[in-house]
Amino acid sequence: MPTPLYDALLQYCARNAARFHMPGHKGRFLPVPELAALAPLDVTEIPGLGNLYEAGEPFDSAQELWAQDFGFENCQFLTGGSTMGIHTGLALCCAPGEKVLVDRTYHRAVFHAMALLDLEPVYLERPWLADQGLAGPVDLELVEKKLKSHPDIKTVCITSPTYSGILSDTRAIGALIHARGGKLFVDGAHGAHLPFLGLDAFSGADGVVVSAHKTLPAMGQTALLFINGFERELVRLRASLYGTSSPSYPMMASLDGARQWLKDGGGEVYRQTAREVTRLREKFPSLRPPLPLDPARLTLKVCSGPAFTRALEKRGIYPEMEDGGHVVLICTPQDLEENFARLERALEELKGEMGACPPIPAPPLPERVLSLRRALFSSSVSRPLEECEGEIAAGSVAPYPPGVPVVAPGERITKKELAYLGEIRYNTKSEIRVVARENP
Repeated sequence: MPTPLYDALLQYCARNAARFHMPGHKGRFLPVPELAALAPLDVTEIPGLGNLYEAGEPFDSAQELWAQDFGFENCQFLTGGSTMGIHTGLALCCAPGEKVLVDRTYHRAVFHAMALLDLEPVYLERPWLADQGLAGPVDLELVEKKLKSHPDIKTVCITSPTYSGILSDTRAIGALIHARGGKLFVDGAHGAHLPFLGLDAFSGADGVVVSAHKTLPAMGQTALLFINGFERELVRLRASLYGTSSPSYPMMASLDGARQWLKDGGGEVYRQTAREVTRLREKFPSLRPPLPLDPARLTLKVCSGPAFTRALEKRGIYPEMEDGGHVVLICTPQDLEENFARLERALEELKGEMGACPPIPAPPLPERVLSLRRALFSSSVSRPLEECEGEIAAGSVAPYPPGVPVVAPGERITKKELAYLGEIRYNTKSEIRVVARENP
């Protein structure tokens, strides 16, 4: 049964049943013509089709196949993206009120999860790679130092790969944490394809979340949570706290299809994509080995990320993200050969605007005044950033969305943060949310 969930949906469709159940289109009609073909597969929890948050088929088999491919005990399908997986994973690993060591490059969903669980973050900074203009892989010695100074920490959360494609040694980090009785949770949102490229990207982790929709042929919002060391029923229970009780069957069926496509030859096609990325890396200024990298992520080094991105957009090419000195392109087998050729022509035309122009490193971490929970749930006001010196951030202040925060919720905005944001040409005219003064 290579696609257990999808097969069960096809069997139900073949019955030509009278559907006196949700959803309202009854498998027959969606007014958007391009979505019409999905209607028959868009069903609800009825006999034979299972329930995402309960034991039984076809979900048990569908999720077990993914768990085997990633080398984990359990897999949980997610229809709320990696955000849902981050919330679920931290709820599994941490008790409310605990202290947690958090990679400062984390996605804002981690800050939201910590606020909901009232966790106390201890931030883990990464070494700055001046020649690349980026934070590098997680430093094992710094993790050890932090754990020694905070012996009550039992959970460590890191991001690997980063948005730029930088990988950390999860095996070594996990071994260090496990020796102290702790757990390693990895935000691997951008790395769903890595095991199919033959990379040992997540060993050592007790939990990892990946966004299938980011790098695989799966529908938007689809993600996967892989977990070791927790009862399957508890994983389902925690996931149900953060997920809708009406998850989309077409979305979940696309997870079935993406995995089988990878097994049926898609993995080799992905390796060809990685080879094309290697060729472009060698030709143009970009991140490249020996830096540990996602083989399919192309991160260009440019004089001005925003200007270079606008130049690409004028040529009909839309990258994933830019910062002050980089442009990030997500490459998958669905990028046609002609589009790679189009990209290469554009890069040739823009070669004069490429080269090492690293952004300056972020300033030291700001003073934390309020807990994440209080900062995010207090009443707040919107104010121009240039008028926010001395104020307490009610949300993340980051140079790009969703962004690694220069100022995290609950931290005070000072002259040094404002000066840094000005130097990297962050839009200082932007309005941000700050905690209303009566709160503190």
